[in-house]
Amino acid sequence: MTVARTEQRLKSASTTSTAQANARRSRLAAASEPPIRPGPHTAVVAMGGADVEGCITLVNAHLRLEVAPALGGGITRFDWRHEGVLVPIFRPCADPGPGTDPNELACYPLLPYSNRIGNGHFQFSGRAVDVPPNRPDEPLPLHGDGWLGAWEVEEEEATRVRLTLDRHDGKPYSFHAAQTYALEDATLVVTLEVRNSGDAALPFGLGLHPFLMRETDTELSAAAGGLWLCGDDWLPVRHVPAPPAWQFGVAYPMPSEMVNNAFTGWSGRTSVLWPKRRLSLTIAADTDYYVLYAPPGEDFFCFEPVDHPINAVNLPGGGEAHGMTVLAPGERLAREFRFTVERIGEGARRARKREGLLR
Repeated sequence: MTVARTEQRLKSASTTSTAQANARRSRLAAASEPPIRPGPHTAVVAMGGADVEGCITLVNAHLRLEVAPALGGGITRFDWRHEGVLVPIFRPCADPGPGTDPNELACYPLLPYSNRIGNGHFQFSGRAVDVPPNRPDEPLPLHGDGWLGAWEVEEEEATRVRLTLDRHDGKPYSFHAAQTYALEDATLVVTLEVRNSGDAALPFGLGLHPFLMRETDTELSAAAGGLWLCGDDWLPVRHVPAPPAWQFGVAYPMPSEMVNNAFTGWSGRTSVLWPKRRLSLTIAADTDYYVLYAPPGEDFFCFEPVDHPINAVNLPGGGEAHGMTVLAPGERLAREFRFTVERIGEGARRARKREGLLR
């Protein structure tokens, strides 16, 4: 998609923002009613099945998580538990196995950088750095090494697992990484860590790539100050203020047109609403950027909390000017990502209860 076509679609979409805002207010008012029970009308309710071979399953009273160490340390499914029924929050991997493509997973880690690097090359500290392609169907290096490697299980408990990945011989990035998954009540906490194990400083970045369930009524609240318009190769070409149709200030309907852009000036907190299911997901991360990938006609969309935009290493000022962290040999970077599932209306109810308005 060219920049001109993108801008034209944004202008067209923004003309409907007033009507959408009125519709959103009506839906949010209706959402404050008592929650309904999942039933046949809830299309995405899935019954739990047998454990997937090779996966580690974490379970508590509210959530169920399956992690596949051999598949990039990724998630094969993440569900909310309600009265014996599993409700998918992330799009579940249909049939995980040795040949599963990472993009069929429910979520995977992004490290030591997110998304594409233009021309597989950048300049850093006066030297040229070449990054080879890492996927046969991708001309540019994509998402780093973490999502393509087999991780080791370092610690495992009923509601927590810690995985590690050693890339001490990686080129140009040599690193040691760890990711920890933990269930805390109704929250999935994911911690990513990376340590530069090479002999030279480089800009590093971290992020997550979850595939969220998308339904006809799915809404997104993810306010951001701006976004990078991109060309046909999906690389950013110009930074612009977020237009009204893509500001996602309060519970915007998912856009009908293709979105594959990096958003800037994010508060680090986002809400996803599924009104028919009376469910919400709050995403919180210590990052300032996110990438929204929302292909039309699919039953998923990707909200990727990241600490740098696409091709940050080649933007003016380099990666360090756009959220990446320069790590000298032995230095470490960590980020935390939290995913909290609630019945719509329950958060406000708990707040009123804390204030003494409810018994």
